[in-house]
Amino acid sequence: MNVTLLLTKRNLQLALLAGLAACALSGCQHNIVRAAPPSVIPPPALPKPQPPPEIVVPATEARENPPLEILPEPPEIPEEPAPAPVRPRPAAPVEASRPKEPVQISPQLSAGQLADAQRKTTQDIGTAERNIQLVGGRELNASQKDLLEKVRGFLGQAHEAVRATDWVRAQSLAEKAQLLSAELIKSF
Repeated sequence: MNVTLLLTKRNLQLALLAGLAACALSGCQHNIVRAAPPSVIPPPALPKPQPPPEIVVPATEARENPPLEILPEPPEIPEEPAPAPVRPRPAAPVEASRPKEPVQISPQLSAGQLADAQRKTTQDIGTAERNIQLVGGRELNASQKDLLEKVRGFLGQAHEAVRATDWVRAQSLAEKAQLLSAELIKSF
């Protein structure tokens, strides 16, 4: 009897537990939230094509610029042979013996400034040339060869500027050659 009573108690407990679970899962009947039925949204209306804007021409402009008329294509004219090319006349002889030198625009120097520029240019050219002679028989790496070529280039341009008596330019170029030659000497 004990066993039967136990099974009945056990069944009763399981039934009670199942009932409580059903109540808990079902929720409250008064606060049921239901989804709204799906609504159909009509597609957006396409904009109506608008007529092209009217161009209003003021009366004064209408008189000045009458509307253009489209004319029919002109009738096709048969092609005539091209006229013989006209040979140009020989030009008057031009002095071709020496080319024109470009005009150099340089600032005007006073007599004192000119003497200083000549002295400084000569001094810088001499220093750069002596530094090149010191490098003469040495083995040079790539950067030293590059510096040497730059110094020689600036010296050549400085000599050209001296021949053209452009002392401001000559002084600038000679100074660059002197500074680079000093860097070359320091690299040894």
